[in-house]
Amino acid sequence: MKRKYSEEERQEQMMLHKHFSRTGNPALYVGTYAKYNSGSLYGMWVDLATFSNYQEFIEFCRLLHWDERDPELMYQDFEGFPEEWYSECGIGEETFDLIVEYASLSDEDKEMVDAYATCTGEHDIDAARDNHCGQWDSEEDFAWHIFDEFHASLIPVSMHQYFNIERFASDLFDFDYYFENGHVFFR
Repeated sequence: MKRKYSEEERQEQMMLHKHFSRTGNPALYVGTYAKYNSGSLYGMWVDLATFSNYQEFIEFCRLLHWDERDPELMYQDFEGFPEEWYSECGIGEETFDLIVEYASLSDEDKEMVDAYATCTGEHDIDAARDNHCGQWDSEEDFAWHIFDEFHASLIPVSMHQYFNIERFASDLFDFDYYFENGHVFFR
């Protein structure tokens, strides 16, 4: 059975959270299907980073729509996190946790995760970290790095000038690595 909140309790709970303005953090515009179907877009932008867990977020959304007996939440828009994690009809606890983790990343780490997603089609934070090889200005710069680390000692220095770095880079990135926005990842 759903708890009914008094208007005073609802106002008190609403004031506990500081997400009435858009901050650049991951956020959802939370309305309900009932309101939407009756022609109302009433809702608010909810800053996901202000909640300590998923249950607290859901409780707040229910308080926001206290005037409905059992509000069917509708996430009408999103910002500050990858589109693949967004769903109009809801996000689960696992997705909520991913979004909050993504929000806590530095701008550099977000850029790295986004570059990995461009290569693989998935925003997988752990896989991006595990497969990240570093940053280079070009595929050829990375190829020179690999050559210097693993192959240069096998070839006399006088022969290095004959090494075809463009071909070597092409082979590396055709089969073993991704390159996106300066980031190199294992495939």
